[in-house]
Amino acid sequence: MKRKLEQEILDAMNRDPGNWRGPFYVNRKDPRLIVPKYSRWMGFTLNFANPFSWVVVVVLIAIIVLVSL
Repeated sequence: MKRKLEQEILDAMNRDPGNWRGPFYVNRKDPRLIVPKYSRWMGFTLNFANPFSWVVVVVLIAIIVLVSL
C-alpha cells in the first residue's frame, strides 16, 4: 500500500508542469535519477536536479569523445 502511494506521489510530481524546464525535468524533491517524460510514450529523461544526472551526462560525453578519436 505504501509503495503504491509513493508511486502516485512521484507520478503527480512528474505531471506537474512546474517541474519541467522545456524538455528538462528539474525537481529536487524527486529522488529518481531517470524519470518518464511528460508524455510517457516519448520515453525517459534524467532528473537534472539530481547531482548524479550530471555525472551521467559527463560520462556519456566522455565516451562519445573517446570513441570519436
